[in-house]
Amino acid sequence: MVLLCIPAIDIAAQKTQKPNKNIVDLLKKVSAKKIEEYDRKLVSFGTRNLNSAQNDPKRGIGAARDWIFNEFQKISADCGGCLQVEKPTFLQEKGRRVPVAVDLTNVVATLKGTTDPARVYVVSGHYDSMCGDPRDGTCDAPGANDDGSGTSAVIEMARVMSKQKYDATIIFMAVAGEEQGLLGSTYFAEQALQKKMNIEAMFTNDIIGGVKTYKNAPDRNSVRVFAEGVPTNETNAEANLRRSVGGENDSASRQLGRFVKEAGDIYSPKFKVHLIYRRDRYLRGGDHIPFLERGFSALRFTEPHEDFSHQHQNVRTENGKFYGDTLEYVDFDYIASVTKVNIASLASLALAPAKPRNVGIVTTRLTNDTDLKWDANTDNDISGYEIVWRDTTSPFWTNSKFVGNVTKFTMTEMSKDNYFFGVRAVDKDGNKSSVVFPKPVR
Repeated sequence: MVLLCIPAIDIAAQKTQKPNKNIVDLLKKVSAKKIEEYDRKLVSFGTRNLNSAQNDPKRGIGAARDWIFNEFQKISADCGGCLQVEKPTFLQEKGRRVPVAVDLTNVVATLKGTTDPARVYVVSGHYDSMCGDPRDGTCDAPGANDDGSGTSAVIEMARVMSKQKYDATIIFMAVAGEEQGLLGSTYFAEQALQKKMNIEAMFTNDIIGGVKTYKNAPDRNSVRVFAEGVPTNETNAEANLRRSVGGENDSASRQLGRFVKEAGDIYSPKFKVHLIYRRDRYLRGGDHIPFLERGFSALRFTEPHEDFSHQHQNVRTENGKFYGDTLEYVDFDYIASVTKVNIASLASLALAPAKPRNVGIVTTRLTNDTDLKWDANTDNDISGYEIVWRDTTSPFWTNSKFVGNVTKFTMTEMSKDNYFFGVRAVDKDGNKSSVVFPKPVR
């Protein structure tokens, strides 16, 4: 295609994207009452510790596993069998937090995409729980917030999102063994790597219950979204390239975090996405990390303030203070708000075209222009591409320009030394992919 140019004088500031009516309709269907119903059921199993009973129909992780599976099946029946519901199981060997070898089961519901089913988005919560000792499979471990909240949100996402169709595939997943070392998510991520699954994004929702002891906090109406900068799986060659162009703030996961922030601004203006430029919290880790370790883009959603007296605690009252992760400390309206941010982001991604591939910033000539190029998308409904940019000190993309259905473009009198650039694909309905940060090419 012809190399197009645009003079700097024509550059337009980025305009706010209009909401997609289909996504707006989805958000109206999210129910805090349904989320509460799910969480109460999960808590009713007494404990969901990986080392608890597998075959007791009323107590333990096996009962929780089977209930989640049946709930996904009910949702699938309600949408005409649109979900493929599975219980992949493997033998987890004895380890530091696993006293004896035990079967570990993830519960997975797949909503297959219509036009690009090989492109996959994964959203998870971990359905296991623990009290003070992660090896103790008999103590009461209600896990209402950690992570009954995230698991309930994922079930609600499946219920709501299954009523529509998407270009790409969405996997709703409840994983086990998180408290023993991210075991279920590691298994899934490794299987995905071996199968060469095209996972463009993964979200984990962990501790999104909006603990009520912080209900009056000034940032209450927000959710933290953790997005790493330097990729966890970065090679030495990639690190050298990143250092040469200053790309430490522009990993694929950081672009994904910006996408979620934009989706939140569009669809959830009163409940904010607080993007955190870290992989996770100090001394803690979540189910997105095994995906990051294998090169997939992944984020963690977590409430803005955590009350550690209501996490990983034996249920008790000590010196007049109550400890335990119980239902009375969970705010279901808050979980519903986080669920909506997830749905808005997932639907925006799955309805949009795939990210453009092989995006490059051409360095063959010494110039004050910026030459960009990329491969043409194969999506049937592609409209074209949008170039975004920002000052090197700006945390978010501030400007954009739709350049049409081309694979090369020159930003005249805009030096690549002075700005960061990115490219995203746009379809005929205006749905936009996540941004891809260019690599230097010749």
